Amino acid sequence: MEQIYVDHAATAPMHPQVIDVITKVMAQQYGNPSSIHTFGRKARHIVDEAREQLAKSIGAHPNEIIITSGGTEADNYALIGVAQANQQTGKHIITTEIEHHAVLHTCQQLEKRGFEVTYLPVDAEGRISIDDLKKALRDDTILVSIMFGNNEVGTIQPIKEIGDLLKEHQALFHTDAVQAYGLVSIDVSETNIDLLSVSAHKINGPKGIGFLYVRNNVLLSPLIFGGEQERKRRAGTENVASIAGFQEAVKVAQSERDQKVKKYQQFKQIMIEDLKTHEIDFSVNGSLENSLPHVLNLSFPGTNVEAMLVNLDLVGIAASSGSACTAGSIDPSHVLVAMFGSHSEKLRNSIRFSFGLYNTTEQIHKVASATAEIVKRLTNK
Repeated sequence: MEQIYVDHAATAPMHPQVIDVITKVMAQQYGNPSSIHTFGRKARHIVDEAREQLAKSIGAHPNEIIITSGGTEADNYALIGVAQANQQTGKHIITTEIEHHAVLHTCQQLEKRGFEVTYLPVDAEGRISIDDLKKALRDDTILVSIMFGNNEVGTIQPIKEIGDLLKEHQALFHTDAVQAYGLVSIDVSETNIDLLSVSAHKINGPKGIGFLYVRNNVLLSPLIFGGEQERKRRAGTENVASIAGFQEAVKVAQSERDQKVKKYQQFKQIMIEDLKTHEIDFSVNGSLENSLPHVLNLSFPGTNVEAMLVNLDLVGIAASSGSACTAGSIDPSHVLVAMFGSHSEKLRNSIRFSFGLYNTTEQIHKVASATAEIVKRLTNK
């Protein structure tokens, strides 16, 4: 039985070129980048070269890139680092109800430390209102954290409009770009982004590595102490092999981006058209026009998400609910709750399909066909 992986928004396989780079560096370059001898200098060169590539990919300067252990640490560092360093000018933070838990749970921790957080609502497509953001802004607002593209439904937020609004305000603008990076063009200067989080494993790089972009002159208190790595902003010996792999993943992602975007958008259309052909009842959660190209979240009335995922897995298809799985049961998605309300049936019947490396047109047809058969069986149609 063919195994088909359509859960790339959760994590993605490493690109063969990335694996080659990582194994080569692991075998040949074991020096500590902080050492002044030849071994250390060679390792430092790898890190510096990667940092330049990462910065260039978002229109930033190399010294504005802080290498982290991934998107979660980058989000934590952005929020806590800004809050601690800027609390003398205010203790109010604005975010949204549909952020990744790396942001939401960090905000909850900051609330326990005396900060006040406003959680913006979203419409039925998962987008915030700029008017709501304007109304929420206060003189003591120090940070606005709004994700670039949602990991569950794919909705892209009005990032440039947010950046333009904040130009005349003291509040810094952070965006979690973990899902968007590599598939959406990002220029931090054009969009007035002050801080931006990225993770390598979503773009076919290694797990456990990411970066936080921090605009020069932004005050940020460190979270990790020890050495003077990352310009004294994040202590710890650099993960040289993974950093090299990250750089290679970025190179590949940039060279193939246009091709991937076109292919994933075609996959969405195939899924939708095939499901219509099978005459099953379904609807799209979010927006097809204003969405990340690789994420498709569908609601299937009359079904149950757990039964759907189990049945898909039994025929070799790996999809997701997009929400957390705890103790064998799937909790309602906070994203769908924000979009449709806590009593919506969509909370119990929505599946996220997310496309990526190695997926083919033939596979997507198979996924649509298998999904249709399962829906018919579960709804007795």
